[in-house]
This record gives sequence, structure tokens and C-alpha cells, in this order.
Amino acid sequence: MPIKSFRGLIADGGIDIIPLSTNNGSTGYKIVKFQVLANDPAGTSSESTVKIYSIPQTSVTGTIDFSDNTMLAAAYYDNSNNPAYNEPGVVIFENMIFNQDIYVTHLEQTGSQSVNYYIELEQVKLSLDENTVATLKDIRNIKSQ
Repeated sequence: MPIKSFRGLIADGGIDIIPLSTNNGSTGYKIVKFQVLANDPAGTSSESTVKIYSIPQTSVTGTIDFSDNTMLAAAYYDNSNNPAYNEPGVVIFENMIFNQDIYVTHLEQTGSQSVNYYIELEQVKLSLDENTVATLKDIRNIKSQ
């Protein structure tokens, strides 16, 4: 199936919406790649937490809780202006199919630097049953928040 890519620059404390919903919900998506990179990687030190959610977010935190079934992916990026202290980024994403908009959040723990993100989503054709399950799961998650 085709791959759709999305990229953006998200400010500290920001929430971006990736519009994916369709009128009939028969197109699903799953994350195949998720990467983050500081806005100024050779400059200021930064520690960024970037997360992707399946429901709208009202606040942004740096806490990563894998028991939250609405969180689709999480990335931690540590960039020191001293290369000896740089650590490779950590990215983990769920192998889950969704058919609604997704929400990207960013929190920078050491300052206020923005971060770039890049997401690749594989398009999946959903049967009527899969469409119903994905939509009901989103509705249940929204109501539980």
C-alpha cells in the first residue's frame, strides 16, 4: 500500500494535528517510521519528548506512559552542544491501525527549542468490520478521557 509522509516543526509545548479522517473511514493507517531532530542540532542543548496520540490533547507533558492506549508513539531526543554527551534518540511506536486524525505533542525539558518531526504512515484499505472497530475504539478513547 502507499506510504504518506508528514513533517513539521513543532514548538515547545505545541500540539500539531495530522488530518487523516475521511467521510467513510475506509482508509486506515499505521506508523512505519517516526523520527525527530532538534531545530538547531549544532547549537543549543535540548531534551525533547515528542508523542503521537489518537485523540485530541488538551495539555502537553514529558511523561511517557505506555499503559495509555491512546498514545501511538513516543520519541525522546537528547542533544548536547558537547558531542561527547549526545545520546541516540529513542523511538517506539505501536503497530496499530487507526482511521482518524492523529495529534503530535512536544515538550522540551531543558529550554524552549522547537523540534522537527517526520512520520511515515502506511495506508491500509479497511473492510467494513475493521472500519467499525477502528472508529468505535476512537470513540471509546475520547469518551474515557
